[in-house]
Amino acid sequence: MRVFTVFLMFCLSGLATAAQPTNDIIEYINTYKQLAIEEMHRTGVPASITLAQGIHETYAGKSELVLKSNNHFGIKCKSYWTGKKVYHDDDARGECFRKYDKPDQSYRDHSDFLKAGERYAPLFKLDPEDYKGWAQGLKKAGYATNPKYAPIIIKLVEDYNLQQYSLIALGKMAPEDEIIATVPKPASDVPDISAFVRQQDALPEIAPPPSRSYPTGEFTINNTRVIFARQGTAMLAIAQEYDIPLRKLLEFNDMEGEEVLVKDQLVYLQRKRRTGTNDVHVVSNGETLHDISQAEAIRLADLLEYNNLHKSVQPTVGDKLYLKAMSREKL
Repeated sequence: MRVFTVFLMFCLSGLATAAQPTNDIIEYINTYKQLAIEEMHRTGVPASITLAQGIHETYAGKSELVLKSNNHFGIKCKSYWTGKKVYHDDDARGECFRKYDKPDQSYRDHSDFLKAGERYAPLFKLDPEDYKGWAQGLKKAGYATNPKYAPIIIKLVEDYNLQQYSLIALGKMAPEDEIIATVPKPASDVPDISAFVRQQDALPEIAPPPSRSYPTGEFTINNTRVIFARQGTAMLAIAQEYDIPLRKLLEFNDMEGEEVLVKDQLVYLQRKRRTGTNDVHVVSNGETLHDISQAEAIRLADLLEYNNLHKSVQPTVGDKLYLKAMSREKL
């Protein structure tokens, strides 16, 4: 048996796949690769495409929706759905999504949706190894609203060698020849790759963000009412001053149970917007995803969704994060 371990590709992979922790992606692949192969046998949907879509749609299996519904592809209920349902904020609050007892039901539903959809019929005329054609065809057929959807899927296939699962399904590669993905070992156990790293373009140094000054009292950012509050201020005191239920105030600011501010920060008095005023935000030194959502007056859930991020991710200095509706794909 020839089994190989790959870690270098993950050390050097680009920003598009860095949106999700590598170990989460690898765990997702190893958990669901057989389902993707079986669905390719059954319907012809390339396993590489199925896995890439699953990774992208579920934030590598960590999204709120997939955790409560086993819905790996964001399929909404639609009028003819008679199965179980869950409600989840998406384009609107409390939208209806299909709920499955097991992940394999979601995988089958996804394959059946593509196979039965007239607009996706041209995809099944493509060479099943043509993952680029499939990714571009899905976008062209209206599967996704994100203009960068096809490049995202293609990069996931290439960075994580997902094409091998299509080849296994086609009988062109033996299962025992699979290149098994693993999390990189600690630095002391990994061969020196400094020579490779030195060949990469160096990122420009980015100065810490300049300190910002905000008006006293209420003002607006992105047409959203906000105040600037100091460290140690009680959220309850703000809620009472502006006659807002504390639960709502915390919700407006993507805060979960924080009673006292641990740093000087913006506090919104109404729900933040679904999009920012700018197209992108360039991450500065020390900024968290929550910091960015507050600075741009954009809901944290939408910021995560537009950039295919999980809330636990620490963004990299210099990353450009989308502030517009550029990420969520729709069936």
